[in-house]
Amino acid sequence: MVWTQPGRPHDAVAVPSVHLAPGDLLVEVELATICGSDVHTTRGDRGAPAPLVLGHEQVGRVVAVGAGAVAVDGTPLVPGQRVVWSLTVSCGRCSTCGRGLPQKCESVLKYGHERLVTGWELSGGFATHVHVRAGTAVVPVADDLDAELLAPVSCGTATARAALDSAAQLVDLAGAVVVVLGAGLIGLTATAMATDAGARVVVVDPDASRRALAVRFGAVATASPAVTPGSDDSVEHALRTEGGAPLVAVEASGSPHAVASALALLGTGGVAVLVGSVFPAPAVPLDAESVVRRLVTIRGVHNYAPRHLVAAARFVEERHAAWPLAELVGEVVALPDLDAGIAAAAAGGSVRVGVRPA
Repeated sequence: MVWTQPGRPHDAVAVPSVHLAPGDLLVEVELATICGSDVHTTRGDRGAPAPLVLGHEQVGRVVAVGAGAVAVDGTPLVPGQRVVWSLTVSCGRCSTCGRGLPQKCESVLKYGHERLVTGWELSGGFATHVHVRAGTAVVPVADDLDAELLAPVSCGTATARAALDSAAQLVDLAGAVVVVLGAGLIGLTATAMATDAGARVVVVDPDASRRALAVRFGAVATASPAVTPGSDDSVEHALRTEGGAPLVAVEASGSPHAVASALALLGTGGVAVLVGSVFPAPAVPLDAESVVRRLVTIRGVHNYAPRHLVAAARFVEERHAAWPLAELVGEVVALPDLDAGIAAAAAGGSVRVGVRPA
């Protein structure tokens, strides 16, 4: 399905053949999910090259293999394997890749974000098949799990893992108070992961149903950002009840107000991990003196490294019975109904809306 501009429906386009270079794969999509960034692109909230095939959260099965194609652990890939793969294609040779940041490769390509070109037409998940390029981290996954559990791994789940790993480089999560701002897929998944690590998590979201869901993902308390600061149902009150100022704040909504709140709430020596600010928004004022005196660290996380994708897949495989991960994907539409699915995703009734090719 090809997107061309905001307000115009997707076009169904057939691709007659695919040439696989060494290391490439052709994967038949089992299920894709609609990420918030897909909604932002189709609404025109941020720039995107067009025409393009959107979609970068999906699970599928390998149907053809280029010479020498291997999984992230170096094992050969074969037809029939069920896989998820990274959002990015990286060269592995540039200085940025050499510093362990392949998601910021100097020649990076991103699934669901690239202009449609001859030779890589199947570059996004909203299609029957995806041409997975050499330089992509590919992770085989369990055959016996529902596709709804696995499709978000390649974006939301892996990004949540990267956010918490970033925080854990500075703060021991065991016993720490963590505040998560935004109860979308990243925020809810981060809540479960942080709880698994021994943290006490307070979740802030304006939607009451999302706050209720956050409790089922391990939150010890929730709050709405709309209430009067310091009142009994405020985040400040919840934090006082649960142990005081947080040492970790994960901002997963992209709201400038939430970013400012994350920085203001942190205790001494705390770290704010900003994940949600992936579209243009008003600048956030920064009280530099407060940051300095409280020894606050601000970290940005955009996408993830292959190790985070591996850890995200293992999290889903090992913890899907402990947390209601299956409920993150609600409505599922057929591929020809993609535009209706994007409208449903924008309405926010489900954390994720699925897209099934068949």
